[in-house]
Amino acid sequence: MKRWSTHAIIAIYLGILTTGVVAHAVQYREHSHPLAYFVIWDMFCGWTAWEQRSHVLAEGESGQFYDLAPGPWGSFSAYSENVSRQHYDPFAEHMLRQAQNTLAKTSHEPIRRILVVEESWAKKYNLPDSLAKKLTPTPTEKQSYIHIRDVFLPDGTPVAHRGAWLGIQSRAALLDNPRLERLTMSQLPVVAMNQAD
Repeated sequence: MKRWSTHAIIAIYLGILTTGVVAHAVQYREHSHPLAYFVIWDMFCGWTAWEQRSHVLAEGESGQFYDLAPGPWGSFSAYSENVSRQHYDPFAEHMLRQAQNTLAKTSHEPIRRILVVEESWAKKYNLPDSLAKKLTPTPTEKQSYIHIRDVFLPDGTPVAHRGAWLGIQSRAALLDNPRLERLTMSQLPVVAMNQAD
């Protein structure tokens, strides 16, 4: 009896899991079966509570800033009308190429530098106004954190690289731990080397 009950539980679990995955894959009534999320235990594995947007700017010799992404020909939005292509590059690997493409195809004053700016805010502020008013009676203002991630010369030479804001905050939180700081200072790494005679 124990064996049949475990087989039945596994079969029900896999049936619900398969139904949820197939329904989402074919986009069939996506919002009508939210209970499947309670079955899929690692649905949001690796997701952060922060939303991030990337801005690519160019600073001219006069001190005026130009928005380079999206270019003047418009933006390509793959999954949402509100999110352009440059925001789908979390590691900022293609930002310089997008900036240089825009600069090559437009007329402008001589450019002094190209900046990749990251804007981050808590995802809880992404709620629509109607839903946010139901959750809290006081209006909440989105607090954005602006961070200059990369600085390039117009020819593509990197001047500064600071990394992602979330990574910098994670490292700062670790380094702010006095116990962890003492442990790292007290432990010296051992490097074993073979010397050729």
